[in-house]
Amino acid sequence: DIAERQVIVVDPMLATGGSASDAITMIKKRGCKEIYFMCIIAAPDGVEKLATDHPDVHIFVSTLDRCLNENGYILPGLGDAGDRLFGTK
Repeated sequence: DIAERQVIVVDPMLATGGSASDAITMIKKRGCKEIYFMCIIAAPDGVEKLATDHPDVHIFVSTLDRCLNENGYILPGLGDAGDRLFGTK
């Protein structure tokens, strides 16, 4: 019954926007129509991509940092949340 529910996609950081956009695409394929995206820190590039790919999704960002570096990390940012969480780097 996901088509009748609100879905909130939560991610600590929105950098390039690719993963968040893909996740929302998959949720929409299941029939969900009311989607919210929430994150703590975002880069302007990620917000722009998400808004362009999914203009119907409500985006909530606590802090908008200035840019991405050549590796796609948010600057000044906090590093990679996945690497910090899973110790992959």
